Amino acid sequence: MKELFDDFNRWSAAGDRFAVARVVDLEGSGPRLPGAAMAVTESSDVIGSVSGGCVEGAVVIESLDVLENDSHRIVTFGFSDDEAFAVGLTCGGTIHLFLEAFDAGEWYTHLQADIAAGSPVALATVIEGPGAGNKLLLRADVTGPAAVGTLGNADLDRVVDRDARGELAAGRTGIRHYGEHGEAREGVVSVFIESFAPPPKMLIFGAVDFTAALGRVAKVLGYRVTVCDAREVFATRARFPMADDLEVDWPDRILDRLGPDLGPRDAICILTHDAKFDIPAVVGSLATDVGYIGVMGSRRTHDDRTQRLIDAGVDREGLDRLHSPIGLDIGARTPEETAISITAEIITRRTGREARALKITDGPIHD
Repeated sequence: MKELFDDFNRWSAAGDRFAVARVVDLEGSGPRLPGAAMAVTESSDVIGSVSGGCVEGAVVIESLDVLENDSHRIVTFGFSDDEAFAVGLTCGGTIHLFLEAFDAGEWYTHLQADIAAGSPVALATVIEGPGAGNKLLLRADVTGPAAVGTLGNADLDRVVDRDARGELAAGRTGIRHYGEHGEAREGVVSVFIESFAPPPKMLIFGAVDFTAALGRVAKVLGYRVTVCDAREVFATRARFPMADDLEVDWPDRILDRLGPDLGPRDAICILTHDAKFDIPAVVGSLATDVGYIGVMGSRRTHDDRTQRLIDAGVDREGLDRLHSPIGLDIGARTPEETAISITAEIITRRTGREARALKITDGPIHD
């Protein structure tokens, strides 16, 4: 939804009313994930997408009706639905949308400001049950109110506040179900929690050719990329223009500073091939909560490095956290192919899926 804010502001300034449709749930395969949004004005101007073009025409009709009645509703399109099939949702899944007439309250002002400042923030919206349409904004790492708005009662606010902050820490977006006053394991109230977390971070140690390729691919995937090397002559903006940050220092000192802020969504890739850099980089990485640690090198290099790490005090649990040799076995040779191999492994680590061709697997393509 945040990609649509400029248009939201332009329409609001012009006095145009508009409805917003958000994907709130997905079953099976689907073209857009929860949080994807589109908006429709009373004059049928459209921005955004909820299905990559499959059901947008039908969503426009629903949105205009929502505007006419100043209402909100859940709309579902699935492969088995005649209407969904007619408009082209043939991917085999089902998408659930929440449509509402847009009302820019105090929550929207804070949401824009927090996202612009890079502060994590979560928006909770009651999409079904008492108080449907109510919103509660949960803010983190900011000055001012930690929560803005209400879902309808203080008990529900308190429980959703707790859950939303957990979802935000993990970067997850989805629906949670409660009793009217926040009771667990009940389905009276459905709350859509949309996390607006800062981009995940990737620290790449080693200012080498593979680093430039990996940095480019990582940026495409939405990472904030930091290139790290103790050699100032190599870690330059001219060589790594895609990097958000350049750190010229030894790995242990870099990780002492940056490591405490790394979490499960983040990645460290060590591409140096040099024990005097590799060993402190690995040891420092293992002291963090980072979700992925990959180390480049041949199998012989890996075996030698493993013994050096054991000598440095790394235990079996630490060694098991390492992805070394780094990347998936796809036959990569060039820096660009190797970058794809590495990022593919990071994706499999995050999703828990095995890296096999879809042709030889069965079951759902998307979890």
